[in-house]
Amino acid sequence: MRSENPPVIRLKDYQVPDYLIDRVDLDIKLASETTRVISTLSLRPNPAGQAGAVLSLDGEDLKLISIKLDGILLKEPQFSVLSEALLLHTPPSQPFALEITTEINPAANTRLMGLYRSNGVYCTQCEADGFRRITYCLDRPDVMSIYRVRMSALKTEAPLLLCNGNPVEAGNLADGWHYAIWEDPHKKPCYLFALVAGDLDAVTDHHTTPSGRRVTLNVYVERGKAARATYAMDALIRSMIWDEEKFGREYDLDLFNIVAVSDFNMGAMENKGLNVFNDRYILASEDTATDQDYHNIEAVVAHEYFHNWTGNRITCRDWFQLCLKEGLTVFRDQDFSSDQRSRPVERIANVVTLRATQFVEDAGPLSHPVRPQAYKEINNFYTATVYNKGSELIQMIKLMIGQDLFRRGMDLYFERHDGEAATVEQFIACFAEVSKRDFSQFMRWYDQAGTPRLTVRDHYDAAAKTYRLDFSQHTAPTPGQPEKHPQVIPIKLGLLAENGEALVSDDLVIMTEPTTSKSWNNITSRPIPSLLRGFSAPVVLEIERKEGDLLKIAAHDSDSFNRWQALQDCAIALLKRSVAAIRVGEAALTDPALAEAMRGIVETSQADPAFAALALALPTESDMAREIAGDVDPGAIGQALDALRAAIGKVTAAPARKIYAALSVPVPFSPDGPNAGRRALRGRLLAYLTAADPRGGAALALDQLRQANTMTDRVSALGALVQGNQPECAIGLSEFEARFGDDPLTLDLWFSLSARILDGNVIARMNSLLSHPKFTLTNPNRVRGLIGAFSAGNLRAFHAPDGSGYELVARVISDVDARNPQVAARLATSFRTWRHLEPLRRAKVLATLEALSVKGGFSRDLSDILERTLK
Repeated sequence: MRSENPPVIRLKDYQVPDYLIDRVDLDIKLASETTRVISTLSLRPNPAGQAGAVLSLDGEDLKLISIKLDGILLKEPQFSVLSEALLLHTPPSQPFALEITTEINPAANTRLMGLYRSNGVYCTQCEADGFRRITYCLDRPDVMSIYRVRMSALKTEAPLLLCNGNPVEAGNLADGWHYAIWEDPHKKPCYLFALVAGDLDAVTDHHTTPSGRRVTLNVYVERGKAARATYAMDALIRSMIWDEEKFGREYDLDLFNIVAVSDFNMGAMENKGLNVFNDRYILASEDTATDQDYHNIEAVVAHEYFHNWTGNRITCRDWFQLCLKEGLTVFRDQDFSSDQRSRPVERIANVVTLRATQFVEDAGPLSHPVRPQAYKEINNFYTATVYNKGSELIQMIKLMIGQDLFRRGMDLYFERHDGEAATVEQFIACFAEVSKRDFSQFMRWYDQAGTPRLTVRDHYDAAAKTYRLDFSQHTAPTPGQPEKHPQVIPIKLGLLAENGEALVSDDLVIMTEPTTSKSWNNITSRPIPSLLRGFSAPVVLEIERKEGDLLKIAAHDSDSFNRWQALQDCAIALLKRSVAAIRVGEAALTDPALAEAMRGIVETSQADPAFAALALALPTESDMAREIAGDVDPGAIGQALDALRAAIGKVTAAPARKIYAALSVPVPFSPDGPNAGRRALRGRLLAYLTAADPRGGAALALDQLRQANTMTDRVSALGALVQGNQPECAIGLSEFEARFGDDPLTLDLWFSLSARILDGNVIARMNSLLSHPKFTLTNPNRVRGLIGAFSAGNLRAFHAPDGSGYELVARVISDVDARNPQVAARLATSFRTWRHLEPLRRAKVLATLEALSVKGGFSRDLSDILERTLK
């Protein structure tokens, strides 16, 4: 068991390893409860390390059978076994071999870290520090080794034996056993080790690289599900081609395998040549997967494949450099999706995710820099800050130096650091070298937490025909960083005339000081500024603009992102006023001008359905809580949104019905962007029709549910039913469960939608769902599907004034922690915004968190989150 009071690990204390492992030979005999691992480590002292140091190998929950040094059996006190380490007190001063035999229990490994068994399949997850749960090792990313692995298992239990690299030998053994030997010619850290053994179906294809290498591609899934893996294979091939064309990166082995398993803590894992996936990001058919599922599969398959170069060939020196592989690879997968679909729509969707996750993280007790300076539990730093904000930093670099220099910088990075464990400084130095630009101040984005607030004031001199924008930036204190320094902020902007024509297109201001200004001459009338085009920097923009100006931007701006943002700004301003009115007992507010603007979007929506679906979306309850940022009343926010949604629904009803009907004409299914956009728009219109007329909308939604031939249309129908909570809601959910209850992934959707119903019986319903025969606390997807959906998607119930929602989630967190600490810790982040709540709810959350903390006995993962949340 891991120490529950771990030391704080700090970046400034980094030291090179005292020993290196040139080669790892593993002999793994797989058995459900008694897997035996013989590990032979070819070690040598690191010339840069401390001479004569004790060799400390990481290990956790291992049964040590024996240890041999250069073939000679060792006995204590030649070595010591601690709770999380194996110490060799006097290791040789020259290269030596250490043979360690251990025993582990995959069936009992509910943490899903290390080697575990999922639905009869042996599987590993070693990032960040799971390899130490397989055998003793130097479990750190800057120790890179060549691996040779011999696996054996009962052939009836595991006819398929997979590992990293290339297969070199296989055969049968006595008593129904068989074996396979794999070798990976590329050095890698142990966190990239992977093993899968079981009885699986496969989809197989091939890809030939530009240099002529013919690569065999396999996607392995549970028996009977191969037909649902064809889209993942298609996404993989498109990813390989895109990386060859966009970044000049070819695949470097003759075999690439993907395996999908049902019990997995993460989305997927980029293990060299053997990617392991949560099956949610592999399995898809029009009958069982939504358009968002297809999009996610495309993005995650690409992400893990792109890691072959940005993560595997070049890995991170230490876990503080996690953004070096994750932020960069998110940038690459977002760029890929933008090329595959609609770049403006993808950009808007990415920013929506950034604000909903990372901005919230930055504003609370879990705030940390893109490159953290310290941690207790590294699993808790696989966050939106590292991934999504890390991607935004790459976006800014590309914007500031241009596409050509950016590509040259990436080429230099690949050339200079291939086969190394690198740092953020080494990565940034490549762009500094090719662009001749000083990036020293830009490094603050990596080391300084918080979201900068960019305040803009404009000044127009009609007599002089000059226009000036004054910019100022400020970043609020965050935990451990009370003082902030100015950031480098690239501000892409344009100026519009009153009639919507462009006066200035795509100017770029690169702000480096606390304040700066930009002026223009020969401006004959007061312009409308279009700022942060394409969301050119991850900041909060503060500027006073009239609603009329925002609506002109929404109607005429050449920048699609700012057209969408202008409508969001109008809605946010109105909803803030409406929430304030509700809290003093007044009626919710609506806005005819905004409603008419929305009607105009509906009327022209078929020209670009995907963009229209986004433009018609109101800010969510979570968005409004973030925008209000203090004394938040989730109940009032929900009421304000209900009223605005109904008002817009009534104004847009006539054209919405007409276009909804046109979109209801059946067409051949395709998961591509345009067709997904049509279904997204249809679902958005249904939601507004239901808000305007709950009874009529419920009947329409139930009919759509019954007639639908895609999962997207079914889920949008159920979403409308859940939103309206008419009698048809229970009917629709019951029919959906009856039809899809035997498919785990679609049943996750049913749990998620059921958790979003809002009425007087929410807690009783949630307790009933927790007792459902097909609910389990051992499957991360099922837990996230129910409890995650409740805490993130049903804010009014989660934040019920009596605290019942908090108590329910805390109880589940406690139960889950005993089985899977990573999942429990992630659920606990749902409390991260508690200090922004109004006093009554704030007191309820505090009491719940304190009671949970006092209970104690929790994992390192959960204890870390609770400590930081309460601090």
